[in-house]
Amino acid sequence: MRPQVKGAWPSAWDSASLFYPAVVVARFVTKTLVIAELEVRKLRHDFTEMVVRAIQPALWLLLFGEVFTKVRAISTGEVRYLDFMAPGILAQSVLFVAIFYGVAIIWERDMGIVHKFLVSPTPRGALVLGKSLSAGIRSLSQAVIIYLLALLLGVKMNWTIPALAGVIATVVLGAALFSALSLIIASLVKTRERFMGMGQVLTMPLFFASNAIYPISMMPVWLQIISHANPLTYEVDALRALMLENGTSTFGLPVDFAILLAATAIAVMIGAKVYPRVAT
Repeated sequence: MRPQVKGAWPSAWDSASLFYPAVVVARFVTKTLVIAELEVRKLRHDFTEMVVRAIQPALWLLLFGEVFTKVRAISTGEVRYLDFMAPGILAQSVLFVAIFYGVAIIWERDMGIVHKFLVSPTPRGALVLGKSLSAGIRSLSQAVIIYLLALLLGVKMNWTIPALAGVIATVVLGAALFSALSLIIASLVKTRERFMGMGQVLTMPLFFASNAIYPISMMPVWLQIISHANPLTYEVDALRALMLENGTSTFGLPVDFAILLAATAIAVMIGAKVYPRVAT
């Protein structure tokens, strides 16, 4: 590196080196958004997927939620059980959309698309993060459906702009986390049959070992420990604080978002490491 004379203006080379990290970050973000846009564009050709995926959360709210609200078998304090449950069902819908997202990676490998991505100058991290963000955008359709159902069922929702923006951020972040986890699984198991089996094994334990449909205080001690290590718990906690009219967060929104961000970053980094294995 060229020595600088004290008091002299920085040369063009030195100025460029100062801005190099910002240029690298800008290129990474641009390539990530391009990958996300390519994935989201597929929705135009498979719009029925969003409609079909709306059936399960509708059944949970209309059947399970309505029945347990009348039975009052689960104590949720001053919050009506259906209100308590609505954010958890949204988190469940996001989980189900994201956790099976990796099957598309296996399909792309079989079609030779992954090889084209790998020989491109796009960083592996941008590939994984772009695909994860696209899963988050897909999951926003689930949020719209849950909000419409909650409105019909009389759930007391928070309709302020900051709350809605927070829900969007939570949904996208949660979907990005679990879709990155899905990509890791798809990169390791490599076959659709094994992947679907792994997805089924993961979804139910993640869902039931969270605070989606009952408070953590009702769980046995061993399950409470697992629940505190479950990232879905913090997604539900953030959604419950943001979605409901008088919603509160057990852990605090900063803690919820910090854990989700950290878990997503770790999952994306691991996904970037194992993603090349998809092509082998």
